Amino acid sequence: MAFAFPTSAPTPLAYFASLVGDDDGLPLLEAAVSIAQDEYPDLDVQEVLGDVDQLLARLRRRCPEDAGALQRLRVLNQFFFRDLGFGGNVNNYYDPDNSYLNAVIRTRRGIPITLAVLWLELAQGVGLKARGVNFPGHFMVKVNLPAGQVVIDPFSGQSLSREDLSERLEPYKRRQGLVDDYDVPVGLYLQPAASRDILARILRNLKEIHRTQEDWLRLIAVLDRLLILLPDAWDEYKDRGLAWAEMGDARLAVQDLETFIEHTDNTLEREAINSRLAELRRALN
Repeated sequence: MAFAFPTSAPTPLAYFASLVGDDDGLPLLEAAVSIAQDEYPDLDVQEVLGDVDQLLARLRRRCPEDAGALQRLRVLNQFFFRDLGFGGNVNNYYDPDNSYLNAVIRTRRGIPITLAVLWLELAQGVGLKARGVNFPGHFMVKVNLPAGQVVIDPFSGQSLSREDLSERLEPYKRRQGLVDDYDVPVGLYLQPAASRDILARILRNLKEIHRTQEDWLRLIAVLDRLLILLPDAWDEYKDRGLAWAEMGDARLAVQDLETFIEHTDNTLEREAINSRLAELRRALN
């Protein structure tokens, strides 16, 4: 008689790795929802996906079968920003919950990129040709319509003209020296973002929050995910190694910092990290 033994569920990190292993068919919404498992270990990702499916079903009932793309876009924006009340968390922008989609769905508040992920899921679900845009400093979404392209700020729901976009770009261009002969067209900043890049931007938002708060344990959890997502992001090894050092784990710190040293071409950073490595090795010995 054969006995079936229960198999253990994958860890949240292994589950995330299984979702982002291949760019083809990477499930953006599911992977983005799963990020919250670090903070909400009992989170049922499939239940959150079901909540989004219910929103999409409600939205589809509002769209006439013969509706054109522009009408569907108007119905979507009315439903998402006005009826459901999704919008930016202006009162607590740096709350980590703004990066967790289960919390964003519950509170209707988020940051541009998490609001964009939800909006994109609904937009694509009603047949709109919508994509995310890694606009400098503020994630955007865009929709291709027969009459042209519409760019929307998911934080406010505002449609942005080319003049609006140029105005928002000015501070960034000045900082980067992209003025006069070095200026580039606005359209170059509106390239569609890959799902992997969107997930990385969500994680880096969390990374900056945890680093600012010196919350090393949460920072390491975020960096673990970043390095699964972007295994060649050598700077993330450096940051994780420094976080391990802050946690008092010299062995893991040395391991990550040595990996960074092996791959960096930055002479100044190599010198600084080598100095830190010497301290950590002395601590180990």
